Amino acid sequence: MSIKHSLLVMLEQQQRYGFELREEFERSTGSTWPLNIGQVYTTLDRLERDGLVSDLGTDERGHRYYSITEAGRMEVATWFSTPVAPSTPPRNELAIKLALALGIPRVDVAAVIQTQRLSTIQTMQGYVRSRREADKANKAEDFSWRLVLESLIYSAEAELKWLDHCEAKMLTMAKPPTSGTASAQAAPARTLELS
Repeated sequence: MSIKHSLLVMLEQQQRYGFELREEFERSTGSTWPLNIGQVYTTLDRLERDGLVSDLGTDERGHRYYSITEAGRMEVATWFSTPVAPSTPPRNELAIKLALALGIPRVDVAAVIQTQRLSTIQTMQGYVRSRREADKANKAEDFSWRLVLESLIYSAEAELKWLDHCEAKMLTMAKPPTSGTASAQAAPARTLELS
């Protein structure tokens, strides 16, 4: 997630100070990814160092305002026109957990999958409820939040499909080959220890 580009996009809309930027970011994303105010100011310092924003000084209430520079606008345009690189996927703790569990005989992999499935379903139900409430309120300013919710729902659905796939694959691998087939005669039955 690019905090740098998120701040630049919000500054392209209007001049803002750090707390405003944090509030706008969390409003747009429904606080899905809470943003630390210290992270906002650290990022603003780097953006200023790189010539992408300008420090406009402090107003009478102590708010330090920033504006985007022309170089910052070009950075935003480049960001929007460049696809997010899929070549370096983030570590998926669930995939790592299942991959490691398969190699440990004492771990009940089917139970691990079922526990995860129930958790994912509950999480997805929470997202669906939130979307339903947002749809019911039908506020134009919540549109971006609804898109984030839908992204989370689709991700949860994909995870559930992947868990179904893992479970089906395990069942297939756990079955011994049918006697009399070429594979049964050529090699010993492949089994998968699940407990």
